[in-house]
Amino acid sequence: MPVKDKGTEQLIKDTAKKIFFAEGKLHATTQDIADAAGVNRTLVHYYFRSRKHLFELVTEEALDELRQIMGDAFIGKQSFKEKLKKLIHVFMDQTIAFPYRELFLITETNRYDQGHADQVHDSHTKPFLEEVKAEMDKGNIKAMDPRHFMMNLFSLMAYPLLTSTLSKGFMKIDDHEYAKLMKQRKQLILEMIYPE
Repeated sequence: MPVKDKGTEQLIKDTAKKIFFAEGKLHATTQDIADAAGVNRTLVHYYFRSRKHLFELVTEEALDELRQIMGDAFIGKQSFKEKLKKLIHVFMDQTIAFPYRELFLITETNRYDQGHADQVHDSHTKPFLEEVKAEMDKGNIKAMDPRHFMMNLFSLMAYPLLTSTLSKGFMKIDDHEYAKLMKQRKQLILEMIYPE
């Protein structure tokens, strides 16, 4: 049996990730992935056995990557305002790069293990909500249930990205102009939720 080439294996995974989560072609075939990667379809089967296995592997890796990136933003040692700024930039940059990953996660949440949700709550969400409450107690942000603050934050970040096709159509905005608006939006969100 020939030795597997890690470079080819990674190329196929990266291509699949782009097709699934950047382009939104969740039902792409192994032939579609092979063509986009510039490899023979038999290589996709050689490395991953089936499209289903490749999809599951790419999904898990994408989730792990997102957890790591978001975890760094959530539990960093910087001031709360700097943490918010980093969280906004990281989340929006990731969602711009892989908008269909977020949609996929939203539609697939019932399939995920509750143990994972508990772990994220304990390691990231609970400490973040405690920081939000502390900032409210200091008068730095408007007092409310900290959970509303978190929902507001993610709504402000996610909604314009998840509905970009609709928004661009309704407002007659091209991709370049929309990207410019999203870049400006990062600062606007910070100013809305953490006024000077």
